[in-house]
Amino acid sequence: MESRTAPDTHSLRGWLPGFLALAAIWGTSFLFIKVGVRELHPLWLTFARVAAGALTLLVILLLTRDRLPRDPRLWGHLVVVGALGVTFPFTLFGYGEQRVSSVLAGIWNAATPLVALPLAALVFRTEPFTRRRAAGIGIGFAGVMVVLGVWRGVGGTQLTGQLMCFGAAMCYAVAIPYQKKFVAGRTGSGVSIAAAQLLMALAQLAVAAPLLAGAPPAPASLSPEVVGCVLALGALGTGVAFVLNFRVIRLAGASTSASVTYLMPVVATVVGVTVLGEHLMWFQPVGALVVLAGVATSQGVFSRRRADSSVNPATASDLTTTVSPASVGRSKGMT
Repeated sequence: MESRTAPDTHSLRGWLPGFLALAAIWGTSFLFIKVGVRELHPLWLTFARVAAGALTLLVILLLTRDRLPRDPRLWGHLVVVGALGVTFPFTLFGYGEQRVSSVLAGIWNAATPLVALPLAALVFRTEPFTRRRAAGIGIGFAGVMVVLGVWRGVGGTQLTGQLMCFGAAMCYAVAIPYQKKFVAGRTGSGVSIAAAQLLMALAQLAVAAPLLAGAPPAPASLSPEVVGCVLALGALGTGVAFVLNFRVIRLAGASTSASVTYLMPVVATVVGVTVLGEHLMWFQPVGALVVLAGVATSQGVFSRRRADSSVNPATASDLTTTVSPASVGRSKGMT
C-alpha cells in the first residue's frame, strides 16, 4: 500500500477528522484507566480491555472477510509483541495510575520514542543513529528530569507510580523496533496482525490475572462508569482507533499518523484537569514540552519542515512511501 507523505490541502478533510479522533481516543484512555482501577485490579482491567479490543477486531475481520495470519513463525513473534506491546504496558499504566494522575501517565507515554530510537539503532539495527537523534534524546532526557522535578527530591508512591508509567513506555519502546524487525513485511493485513497480537496478549492475561490478582470481580458488582471505561478502552482505544489509524496512514502517510503523539499529552492533560479535577505542578507541562521537543528533534520534524519549504509544491505530492502492515500498528501501542 502506498500513501502520500505530503498530502495536498484538498485531502485535508479526508484524514483530519480521523486524526483528531485518534488523538481524542488515545488521549482520554488515561482517564478511562484512572476510573477503571478504582474498582478493578490493574491485571483484570487489562484483561477486560484486551478482550473487548480483540472482539472488536475479530468482528471487523469477519465483516471485511479477512482472516487471521497463518504463518506459525509470525504467531511466535506476536507472543513477544503481545507481551511487550500490550500485556506489560497496559498493566503497568494501571498500576501507575493507582499512584499518579492520568495527566502524568499521558506525559510519560509521550516519552516512548526517546527510548525506542536508541534501542532500534543500537540493539535491533533497524534505524541509523545520527547526531540529530542523539541530540533529540538528550533534550528529551532533560525533559524527563523536569517532569520528575528532581530538584525537589524524589521518593514515595509518586515516584513509584511515575517509574511504572515510564516502564510502560519502555515496553512500547522495545516492542516497536522488535515488531519492525520481525513482523514488518509478513503476509497479512494490519487489522489481522493486530487481532492476532491481542489474542496472544489475552491468552497471557488469562493465565497471569487469576494467579496474581485472584478471582475476577462479578460484572454486576461494577459501576456503570467502570464498565463504560472498560468498553471504551477496548472497543474504541484498540478496535475503532486502529481502523482510524489505518485510514490516516493510507490518506496522509505514516509520518502524519505518528504525529498524533504530540496531541495525546495535551488531550490527557485537558481531560484529566477538567473531568477528574487533577492538579499540575508548573514544571510537569513544561517538562512535557521539552520531552516533545526532544522527540520532534530525534524524528527530524524540524529539518523536514525546512526541507518541505524548499520543495516545489507541484512535485511534493508525488513523494510516496511504502507502508507495511506492521507500520500501521507501530503507533497503535500507546496506551
